[in-house]
Amino acid sequence: MESPFKADILKGKVGLITGGGSGIGFEISTQLGKHGASIAIMGRRKHVLQDAVSALQSLGIHAVGFEGDVRKQEDAKRVIESTFKHFGHIDILVNAAAGNFLVPAEDLSTNGFRTVMDIDSVGTFTMCREALEYLKKGGRGRNSSSGGSILNISATLHYTASWYQIHVSAAKAAVDSITRNLALEWGTDYDIRVNGIAPGPIADTPGLRKLAPDEITIKAREHLPSYKIGDKWDIAMSAIYLVSDAGKFVNGTTLVVDGGHWLRNARRLPKEEVKQLSRVVEKRSRETPVGVPSSKL
Repeated sequence: MESPFKADILKGKVGLITGGGSGIGFEISTQLGKHGASIAIMGRRKHVLQDAVSALQSLGIHAVGFEGDVRKQEDAKRVIESTFKHFGHIDILVNAAAGNFLVPAEDLSTNGFRTVMDIDSVGTFTMCREALEYLKKGGRGRNSSSGGSILNISATLHYTASWYQIHVSAAKAAVDSITRNLALEWGTDYDIRVNGIAPGPIADTPGLRKLAPDEITIKAREHLPSYKIGDKWDIAMSAIYLVSDAGKFVNGTTLVVDGGHWLRNARRLPKEEVKQLSRVVEKRSRETPVGVPSSKL
């Protein structure tokens, strides 16, 4: 699909994307680059990074990759410093690194719970904390006119409750809290905008393959005919909006991009049956008012 944004809307910007070598993170890296930004991606797997950087460069995007684990403060610090040394400044931080798997709560080990929290929640905070000196107004490589932007990739799992996702629900709830609190504190003190995106089911991503394999997706379509799957492009376009001047007055918001998926609720009765039943119930209520005592006389 054609982008609704000008091709140079991010010209001169530098973006660092964790988890930027695959899935949603890679699509965000690609689209930020196509719209003028220089890109640094961070990830744990060297071959994935190399392939991703090669793919970005083949599109004419100025891109580099740095190995690192967001759970390790020393890695976060090193990658951020390396990005600054390579490009001279940092304008955008996208926290897209995440861990996930399906598991009933009683089968989830404390270590498994902690691992997802460390990647999603602690990792997000660690990257934000280490990037502060480079993103704040007047910080390293920046002028005193404006600060940078942070985008945290979240989810909608914790808006209600989700089967077999207690670890991720807790982690993403923490990410949303980090987004709001940093938007308040750093927006006020350092002119840094901090926002989030909560994607729904997105096609061709590691998350969907793990959490909604074909066997589950087929069942979902049987019970929810309106079940929709979005595209990585949808998330990337939302990211461009939030980190560009198009979203300059947006701060502390987590944008839900899921086609209304989290509002899903199976239709228990066909619409025509509801209309007929409603008329019957309304007529009955008029003939026999509720709560009005009958006379004994």
